[in-house]
Amino acid sequence: MKTALLFPGQASQYVGMGKDLHDNHDRARELFDAANEIMGTDLKQICFEGPAEELKQTKYTQPAIFVHSVVMAELLGIAPDAAAGHSLGEYSALVTAGALTFEDGLRLVKKRGELMQESGTRSPGTMAAVIGAEADLVDEACREAASAGIVQAANFNSPGQIVISGSIEGVDRAMEVLKAKGVRLVKKLPVSGAFHSPLMQYAQDELGAVLDATPIGDARFPVYTNVTGLPVTAAADIRINLLKQVTSPVLWQNSMEQMLADGLERFIESGPGNVLQGLMKRISADASCLAVGTHEELMLLK
Repeated sequence: MKTALLFPGQASQYVGMGKDLHDNHDRARELFDAANEIMGTDLKQICFEGPAEELKQTKYTQPAIFVHSVVMAELLGIAPDAAAGHSLGEYSALVTAGALTFEDGLRLVKKRGELMQESGTRSPGTMAAVIGAEADLVDEACREAASAGIVQAANFNSPGQIVISGSIEGVDRAMEVLKAKGVRLVKKLPVSGAFHSPLMQYAQDELGAVLDATPIGDARFPVYTNVTGLPVTAAADIRINLLKQVTSPVLWQNSMEQMLADGLERFIESGPGNVLQGLMKRISADASCLAVGTHEELMLLK
């Protein structure tokens, strides 16, 4: 079976993540120790012991999920045919594909998390999940709400699950419009900024210089990108997409549908939680998808 590795993004974190891997595998300990050195802080303690409020800070959340995801992928020992990652997860996918080293990937993720958190302070915003609405309806509502403030669809996750992002006023107005149009559930998310919206422009601008200084190689296998939903392997394309990703919508459903169309048959979510497994079930009920993020799950798969 043609196999793809999938890597989760922000909101999959939990206190205790990765501790069982660290305690049972030498390679996991090596990577977590290296992460502490690069981060200049005790990321292991934040992952393993929390507190939850600290782990939820974007500047720690993103490195924590990245490290856990890459550790799990190494322990799996699978040579995939392709990979994809949801937002932050795209960095984990690129490390697994050999386009980035673990160290360079973590430095980028560390800077990305810091910049996105700072963008949220400079240009306050929020996000909201929209359940049970078609993409055209969500786009229409965002256009109608634009007079109140910036708002756009930010994550196209699965059929009937879209996230909007923008200024507090813009998102609030779009939520009102969507409810008036009969959408059954619109719920604000507990986030520190308007990710994947124009309010992240500061983060994108600053990240550009960091990306330019980071060695990026061609990927050994296709990585399906958030920005286009299409596979890339060339280093130049990878660099462009990582930069655009900060303010562009995450086309996750498109990516998964393209993978299925390209013949990928088995999907393994590598990292904390099982969010992507749940999304895949809604995208394709026939697709084989499992989540592996703990030592116990790893042993069951082996």
